[in-house]
Amino acid sequence: MSGVLTIVVITAVVAFIFIRQFTAQRVTSSGGKWWLIPAVLAVVACRQDGLLDPAHHAASAVLLGAELLIALASGAAWAWTTRIWTDADGEVWAKGGWATAGVWLCGMAVRIGLMAAASLIGVHQNSSPALTLSVAAMLLTRTGVLTWRARAAAQGTYRVPVAG
Repeated sequence: MSGVLTIVVITAVVAFIFIRQFTAQRVTSSGGKWWLIPAVLAVVACRQDGLLDPAHHAASAVLLGAELLIALASGAAWAWTTRIWTDADGEVWAKGGWATAGVWLCGMAVRIGLMAAASLIGVHQNSSPALTLSVAAMLLTRTGVLTWRARAAAQGTYRVPVAG
C-alpha cells in the first residue's frame, strides 16, 4: 500500500472509531478476536519501508519506541475514560465522553510534538508505517483494557429472576 493510501485508510479508521466512541456500544466480553485488526495493522506497518531512518537508526528507534509508549498510554487512558455499565439483561455497554476526547487530543498533540522533535534533530522516518504501528498499539491496548473491564463488570452483575 502506498504511503498516501495508508494515511487515508488510517485516518478513516481513526475517524470512524473516534466518532463511534460517543455512541453507546455493546461490549462483547466473550473473548473473540478483538486483537485481530491491531495485529493486521502491525503486520502492514512492519512490512512497509521507512519504519526506521537508515541514516539515524538509533535515534529513529528511540523515537519509534517513544511513539509506541505514547500509543500504549493513550489506548489505556482511552479505555479507562470510557464509561462502562450493565443493562437490566446483564449486557455490558461502553461509551466515551469528553474525557475520552481529551485523551485523543492530548495524544495527538504529543505525537505532533514528537514528529517536530524528530524533524529538528534530522531524523526522517516514513510517517506512514510508524503511524500504522502506533494506531495498532493504541487499538490493541484500548480494546484489551476495555474487554478486561467489561469482563469484570459482567462478573459483578447478578441476574436475579423476577418473580411473576
